[in-house]
Amino acid sequence: MGKGIVQKILEKHIVEGTWEPGKEIAIKIDQTLTQDATGTMAYLQFEAMGTPKVKTELSVSYVDHNTVQIGFENADDHKYLQSVAAKYGIIYSRAGNGICHQVHLERFGKPGKTLLGSDSHTPTGGGIGMVAIGAGGLDVAVAMAGGPFYLTCPNVIKVNLKGKLKPWVAAKDVVLKLLEIFTTKGNVGCVFEYGGEGVKTLSVPERATITNMGAECGVTTSVFPSDETTKAFLKAQGREKDWTELKADPNAEYFKEIEVDLSEIVPLTAYPHSPGNIKTVKELEGMNVDQVCLGSCTNSSYKDLMTVANILKGKHAHPNVSFVIAPGSKQVLQNITRDGGLTDLIAAGARIAESACGFCIGNSQSPKSEAVSLRTSNRNFLGRSGTKNANVYLVSPETAAAAVITGKMTDPRDLEKMGISYPYAKMPEKFYLDDSMFIYPPEHPEHIKIYRGPNIGDPPASLPMPESIAGEVTIKVEDQITTDHIIPAGAKMKYRSNVPKYSEFLFEVVDSKFYERAKKIKESGKANIFVAGLSYGQGSSREHAALCPMYMGTKAVIAKSFERIHTANLINFGIIPLTFRNEQDYTKIDQGDDIEIPDVKRVIGAGGMLKVKNKTKGIEFEVTYNLSDRQREIILAGGTLAYMKTKA
Repeated sequence: MGKGIVQKILEKHIVEGTWEPGKEIAIKIDQTLTQDATGTMAYLQFEAMGTPKVKTELSVSYVDHNTVQIGFENADDHKYLQSVAAKYGIIYSRAGNGICHQVHLERFGKPGKTLLGSDSHTPTGGGIGMVAIGAGGLDVAVAMAGGPFYLTCPNVIKVNLKGKLKPWVAAKDVVLKLLEIFTTKGNVGCVFEYGGEGVKTLSVPERATITNMGAECGVTTSVFPSDETTKAFLKAQGREKDWTELKADPNAEYFKEIEVDLSEIVPLTAYPHSPGNIKTVKELEGMNVDQVCLGSCTNSSYKDLMTVANILKGKHAHPNVSFVIAPGSKQVLQNITRDGGLTDLIAAGARIAESACGFCIGNSQSPKSEAVSLRTSNRNFLGRSGTKNANVYLVSPETAAAAVITGKMTDPRDLEKMGISYPYAKMPEKFYLDDSMFIYPPEHPEHIKIYRGPNIGDPPASLPMPESIAGEVTIKVEDQITTDHIIPAGAKMKYRSNVPKYSEFLFEVVDSKFYERAKKIKESGKANIFVAGLSYGQGSSREHAALCPMYMGTKAVIAKSFERIHTANLINFGIIPLTFRNEQDYTKIDQGDDIEIPDVKRVIGAGGMLKVKNKTKGIEFEVTYNLSDRQREIILAGGTLAYMKTKA
C-alpha cells in the first residue's frame, strides 16, 4: 500500500507509537512559533521547566496581536518576550514585521518539516507542504524544551481538486465550499490532504488561504504537495535550498476521498455568526455594507492585495464604506509599495493599518452599531469584531473589492458589467527582501536579564484531582461555543499574562454575571462545573479558555462533544473533559444544580465509567472520557506542569 504526504511526514517524526489512525502518537517538532497574545504565558511556562535553551531546529517569537498599545501592559509583555528570546535562543520578530503565519510562510517554513504554533491558524504552513499544527501554549513550551507533541494519529481525508478557478472566484471561495461540505464540527482527528490536477493551478498564497481556514472545519491540519509552484515561491524568497518535493504515492489509501471541481465554484460568503454558515454572494446581493476589512493571516498576501489594488485602480470607496487594509507582513507592504499597489489602494480611500492581526481579533477597527462588515479574515464569531451587534461576513478579496466600489454585497463577476476586467496579479519572480526586523539571539546569552513588568505573573498552579468532585453548574451553554465565547480577545487580551485579572472576563459575551457567580462558588470550597452542547471549544488555540477556568476552580466540563485543541488545553490544566454517554442527559441538568462526581480519582485511574449525581434533581447519569493512559496521569496530577515534575 502506498502512502500519502501526511503519512510520509508524520512517520519520519513519530517518536512514540506507530502509524495507526485513531491511536495516540508522539511526534518530534522541528519548528515552533508563538505570537504575543499566547506567547507570554507559553514562555513563562517554558521558564518553569528549567531548560537552558530551546531544543528545536528553529523557534520564532512573533509580535502581531497586541500591537495597539493602550496602557503599559502590551509594551511590557513585548519587552519580556524580546528578553526571553535572547536568553533562550529564539528568533524575535518585532511588532510591525507582520503576522506570524504570513511571515513564517515567507521566511522560515520548509516542506516536510513539522511546525507547532500557539495559534490555531498555524496550519497555514501546510500551503508549502508542512505538517503545521496549532496547539495551546503549554504544548508549544514542551516542544521547545525538547519534548514530543502528542496527538491522535489522524484519519486523512483526500481532497482531489480538478479544473481551474474561473475569473473573480478565489481560494477563499474554495475553503468556504469545504466548510459548506464538512461544516465546523465532527472533523476532530482528521487531516485534509490536497491532490489532483487542480493543485498546480493554485499559487502558494492561494494554497495557504485554504490550509489556514481548514482550522475552521476542526481538522488537525491541512497539507498541499510541495511541487514546482512551491519551489518557485521559495526561490522568489531566496530560499530555493529549503525546497524538497513532496507527493503522494499513486496507490496511497485514505480514510475518505472527495472531489471538488474548481471550475464549478462561485463566490461565497460565511454569514453571521459562524464560518460554517455558507451562502452564495448572489443570495445576499444588494445588502448595504458599512465596512470592508482586507487582511488577516488568511488573505493578506502580495497576491491578494495586488489583486484588490488592480480592481480599485482609478476607483473610489463608496461614501458609506469604511475601507481598511492590513498587509500581512512588512514584506508584503514593501513589495506592493514598490509595484504601485499601495498608491492605488490609498487613492481608492483605503485606511492602512499595521501589518498585524488588528481587526480580525477585535482590538481595532470595530464597526459601528449593527453594522454589516465584510472581512477577508477567517472568523465571524459573535462579538469578535469588538461590536457585539455587528454582522460580520467572511468573503474573498475580490468580493470585498466589489463592495468597496458599490457599497453593497456584490457578486464580483458583475464588475465586468461596469467595464472592470479581472486583473490577474502575478507572483513576483523575486521578492524584495528585508529581514532587518528579526532579532537573532546572541551566541552568549549569559548576561541577558529577563524583563518582567508588573502585569506579568507566574503561571497559576493547578491542584491534583480530588477523590470526588463536589461542585455546582456555574453555566450551561448551547452548541458550538467558541473560545471567544469563553474568554474574549480584543481589548481584554492585554491581561493574558495576568491570569487573575483576565479571569474576570470569563464568558463575558454570554453571561455578564458569570465571574461573580464563579468566584462565590470557588470561595465556598466547591468546584465550578460547566455544561455544554456540541463542539465545545471551537476556534482559537488560546489556552486561557482552560487556564482561567482552572484558576477559578473548575475541575470538569461536561459536553456533548469537544474540539481538539481545547480538549488538549483542558487536560493540560487538570480539567477533565467529560462527554454525555446519552446526549439526552444534557436536558436533565441546569445552571445552579448541585453536582457530585464520586470516586473520580479512583475511576479515572482504573479507566472505568464515571457517574454524575445531580443532587438538586435527585438523578444520576453516565459520562465518558477519551483519555490515553498518559492523559489520565496528567489529569490526576493536576495538569501537565505538575505531571512533568513527577517525571523529573
